[in-house]
Amino acid sequence: MGISVRDFEQMKARLGGSPRAAAPVASTRRASSFLAGEVILGVDPSLRGTGYGVIRAEKSQYAVLVHGTIVCPAGWERSRCLVKIIQSLRDVLREHKPTVCVVEGLFYAQNLKTAIIMGEARGAAMSVIAEVGLEIFEIAPRKVKQAIVGHGGAQKLAVAKMVQRMLNLAELPEPDAADALALALAHAHEAGRYRLSVPKKI
Repeated sequence: MGISVRDFEQMKARLGGSPRAAAPVASTRRASSFLAGEVILGVDPSLRGTGYGVIRAEKSQYAVLVHGTIVCPAGWERSRCLVKIIQSLRDVLREHKPTVCVVEGLFYAQNLKTAIIMGEARGAAMSVIAEVGLEIFEIAPRKVKQAIVGHGGAQKLAVAKMVQRMLNLAELPEPDAADALALALAHAHEAGRYRLSVPKKI
């Protein structure tokens, strides 16, 4: 549950207050060290199609630096796919120098093999990001959809269209890249609000 600056001021007024009287509410803080100009990397890990997107946040404006999908053909061994994910993300990190990363939160997979494969891709992505010392946060898929579209059950196409509109993209981004950009946007939105709790860091 978040609290806006306006709500905070109204709460102080109801309590009769000076800043000193409102001290118990001082634990309310920004969710992260969000500053204008922060460069956010969003990653949607998958063995065959890892989406990535990098945006620069300037107050309420966002600029896209790069987005795309790391595609691995079905005939490739899993180990080869993991190497490509690492090498591709390393190139993105080197070129665009993000200051923070956000990945899609874990979801429950009915198929154990699918869960293991997804975990391998996620681990490969997180290892190369952690290697350069970035803070990594995660946001649950439903929360991302809620932040971008307005409801947690939104379809991928709806997310992609809203991302296109929010970032003024000339073309609709690929589904996996759109999800990665949505993660970055959701993080920027959450980090720019005053909250009673911080997002999950991993």
